Amino acid sequence: MNIILLGAPGSGKGTMAQKLTNELHIPQISTGDIFRKNLKEETPLGLQIKDIVASGGLVPDSITIEIVKNRLAENDCANGYILDGFPRSIAQAEALDTFQNIDCAINLDVDKETVVRRLSGRRFCPDCNGTFHVSTLQNTEVCPVCGGKLIVRPDDSEATVRERLKVYENTTLPLIEYYSHRHKLVTVDGNGSVETVYRRILSVLNK
Repeated sequence: MNIILLGAPGSGKGTMAQKLTNELHIPQISTGDIFRKNLKEETPLGLQIKDIVASGGLVPDSITIEIVKNRLAENDCANGYILDGFPRSIAQAEALDTFQNIDCAINLDVDKETVVRRLSGRRFCPDCNGTFHVSTLQNTEVCPVCGGKLIVRPDDSEATVRERLKVYENTTLPLIEYYSHRHKLVTVDGNGSVETVYRRILSVLNK
């Protein structure tokens, strides 16, 4: 099954994708993870997109589409995959349709202020790549896994989060209509605990 997870930044797409990967035994393809890996390693791609990502903007379609096309051509995607963070625009969706057939687009619907609280409260450990939230850290700035110093990623500051949401509303929100017209969209309430939202998704897929 070829699945797309849609939703605003911080709606829980990554978490749900990881759980679905374990359940369905198909890979999670996250453009965000691919970009962050290149940023950390300062590859040519990482240097090319550094300023764009830090400001909350979107990486140009030409770069993103080529990366996704190459990744989906790999052997582990032969029996299906979960796309997390792609497509982000109608242009990307139309490009995807030229080389892949999508079975289902799941839209995680989450309140905007909930998204801001989720993302601006995230803390990242550069040493072990762990991601945590202030709600569970008890005011500590030390990574509970490896003892490294926790930081706020540039794209998780409140100002950048709100800018990312504006970008989402302008460019990604139309994807809901795009996949709805193709009878491939299902909307799931993304508010609530991880397990509650996950059960909603499984219920939709089982249908």
